[in-house]
Amino acid sequence: MEVCQVLHMNGGRGEKSYAQNSLVQVTYYCFVFLDMQRKVISMTKPIAEEAITNLYRNTFPASLAIADLGCSSGPNTLYAVSELVKAVDEVRRKLGHQSPEYQVLLNDLPGNDFNATFKSLVGFHEDMRKQMGDGFGPCFFAGVPGSFYGRLFQRKSLHFVYSSYSLMWLSQVPEGLEDNKGSICMVGTSPPSVVKAYYRQFQTDFSLFLKCRSEELVAGGRMVLTILGRKSEDPASKECCYIWELLSVALNEMVVEGIIEEEKFDSFNIPLYTPSPLEVESEVGKEGSFTIDLLDVSQVNWDAYDEEVHQSEAFKDGGYNVSKCMRAVAEPLLVSHFGEAIIDEVFSRYGDIVGNRMSEEKTEFVNVTVSMTRKG
Repeated sequence: MEVCQVLHMNGGRGEKSYAQNSLVQVTYYCFVFLDMQRKVISMTKPIAEEAITNLYRNTFPASLAIADLGCSSGPNTLYAVSELVKAVDEVRRKLGHQSPEYQVLLNDLPGNDFNATFKSLVGFHEDMRKQMGDGFGPCFFAGVPGSFYGRLFQRKSLHFVYSSYSLMWLSQVPEGLEDNKGSICMVGTSPPSVVKAYYRQFQTDFSLFLKCRSEELVAGGRMVLTILGRKSEDPASKECCYIWELLSVALNEMVVEGIIEEEKFDSFNIPLYTPSPLEVESEVGKEGSFTIDLLDVSQVNWDAYDEEVHQSEAFKDGGYNVSKCMRAVAEPLLVSHFGEAIIDEVFSRYGDIVGNRMSEEKTEFVNVTVSMTRKG
């Protein structure tokens, strides 16, 4: 599997696209999976705003270059950027300064639907002008296709780097996963060799990511990353890949029924690693280019309404909507390995499985957010 070619959200605006499924509305409840992302962005917004406003106060750049890595496409693509720009604009007004020019660089893999984002820029500019009034901007945008596990920008050209829910994706499926039978990710029953292979790949990728960003950021530049992670130091704990483990259950059912070949299933693994705060801190320290200003852990529920009364029918509906959201993420990976014929059946079963689990247990994601400063 060539990750750079197949790892992307479903494009366009159709029923199965990321744009349509990143915020799913249900009649009585609103269940969110992938666009947990917007909730996560809101939860971690104070950390990103503090970082970028401190950067502005310390340097007062006439031109401020912001890179959003793993921007995807859909309603959230410009949300984080708009919040960052608003935070800077509020500070510069209080200080009586002229607005900087903003250079916004949107990065994702080449398969990302950049056109969908570019089409929304007119509305973005109009909304920002209405909210900010005279004296704001200008704000220039560019798309930068490519893997962030390599250089993307000119040396010392960036002031601020932001990424949300992207760095858990690895550059490739780790080597040495032949014994990870019956699962598409790390689980409690995965052999130690599989766990080590995933961790080694994370170390290699994250270290390279930090090295590349250190070359692209100016001295004193800031970086805020939110990664789908875990609290436990056990990399195969349930809080890591449970949402993907349930997809394994659906695929296993189809293996048992002869719909999918067992050999085909056993050769499929997801290129994903959910690090702990300690693992993130360790890699930042070893790479050596950044000072950690803040390291935070937060949780967000799959259903987004953990205080609401559990109703079995609502969770059944929620399971199907989580399935639709997961499809927007996982379909390109599955199609590249299994073909298109099984996809509808996989996600129909997956919806049932997820709905049942949501009604029986607490299901949540763990987020690791790290705010860093580029050393001088």
